[in-house]
Amino acid sequence: MARIKPQALLQQTKKKKGPSRVSVPTILLYALLLFVMLFFLFATYRHWSRRSLVHLQDTVSVEEGHSVLADPKKSAIPRYAVIQTTKGSLSVELFKEGSPEVVDEFIESCKKGHFKGMQFNRVIKNFVIQGGDVERSGATEDWTARGKHYSQLDTSLKHEAFMLGTSKTRHDGGGFDLIITTAPIPDLNQKINIFGRVVKGEDIVQEIEEVDTDELYRPKTRIEITEVNLKQNI
Repeated sequence: MARIKPQALLQQTKKKKGPSRVSVPTILLYALLLFVMLFFLFATYRHWSRRSLVHLQDTVSVEEGHSVLADPKKSAIPRYAVIQTTKGSLSVELFKEGSPEVVDEFIESCKKGHFKGMQFNRVIKNFVIQGGDVERSGATEDWTARGKHYSQLDTSLKHEAFMLGTSKTRHDGGGFDLIITTAPIPDLNQKINIFGRVVKGEDIVQEIEEVDTDELYRPKTRIEITEVNLKQNI
């Protein structure tokens, strides 16, 4: 039996212990498996994220639906009134939150047709125009005194013009009167329950303010409301 030389034996041992090389197809296979795993994890995360978002939106929609069903009148309350006059149209924003009872009464009066044909029977320049029945005891003297007083006021005193209100002191059976301020009024809140503001048609208010009146501030030509329409938007 031939003997193996020590050097040849050492070379064989080194060849057996040396690391084997990884082939290119094996590397590509591992990379593909890693990509598939990452894609699966991403798709799973995206699916559950969308499902959670849809569930949250459905919950919010149901809660909003319950709110509307619980208080259907709240969503149906008109936000604006369009007042048609013989001079033109006025659009008024209603202050439901600030004057809820007065706005409710105004809306109810509109539905009953209370304002149709109502005449503007007091026009005091730099003060107000007023529609409704003011032919009561003391009314003539009251309005005349106010007109003389406010015509001499400093108009720099700040209270907003073009506000819609109704008298705080109403005579029995007189119904709901309308007052639109045409200038800043110092004691506005003491005289009038404000429940709205003219947002379109300020020029119509000014045109009415310029009409000729008699000594009792009654217009010499008839100006009246022909119709009032309640709306959610204008």
